[in-house]
Amino acid sequence: MNAMTRWIDLEGAVNVRDLGGLPTVDGGVTRYGRILRSDNLQGLTDRDVSRLVGELKLRHVVDLRSTAEVTLEGPGPLAGVPEVTHHHLTLFAEGGRHTDVEADTIDADKVLPWQERQLDEDLRMTGFYYGYLRDRPDSVVAALRAMALDDGAAVVHCAAGKDRTGVLSALALEAAGVTRQAIVEDYVATGERLELVLGRLRSSSTYRDDLDSRPADDHMPRPRYIQQFLSVLDERFGGPMGWLGAHGWTAADTEAIRARLRD
Repeated sequence: MNAMTRWIDLEGAVNVRDLGGLPTVDGGVTRYGRILRSDNLQGLTDRDVSRLVGELKLRHVVDLRSTAEVTLEGPGPLAGVPEVTHHHLTLFAEGGRHTDVEADTIDADKVLPWQERQLDEDLRMTGFYYGYLRDRPDSVVAALRAMALDDGAAVVHCAAGKDRTGVLSALALEAAGVTRQAIVEDYVATGERLELVLGRLRSSSTYRDDLDSRPADDHMPRPRYIQQFLSVLDERFGGPMGWLGAHGWTAADTEAIRARLRD
């Protein structure tokens, strides 16, 4: 791991980084080696697995991919490691959609009722992100609880490690008291590896057609996307913690994830 960038360089994944080293609102920083975020882990090599499980003490994989993705791509090599517990928690309603690469339609009444009903890019992405919470609040809360387990490191991932993983990482960091600026900066950091991420996904028939239907630049994680998403939660629920509290998240859950990520 490069402590200056938080990136963890592996042979079989290109968008892996640590949620440690981020500033908190009370002047602290998050701890390294507790929660990682990643793109698809399907291509991990034996050396990668050895490093993750042996050196980094990985014990929990939080897989946000849909059931269709897992069926088509497979669970990945970490599924055969006895020390690692898998938590498959799709963020889709499982109505036939395979991936989160493309989002063509958004019900504006369910997303941003106070704005014009115009499907611009900000609204599309905000609605997409809010849809995870609307459709699968159970998975969101369960995923955060799995990330907070304290018997070793956890990694949360989807396909690109950008959208679903970005939303869960943002919520975890918010619960840990990380500054909004740092949350946004962590979200956009995927852009540094976007070309590599898209190259990996295009090698799979599961994702290739969706990716090729839009210009590569459309997949860039822009600050305003996550800012707008967080603003929706601020307006509707008094913040992400308000949304979590309305869906079963407890003070003990907050304490658990803070204990994971804080000194």
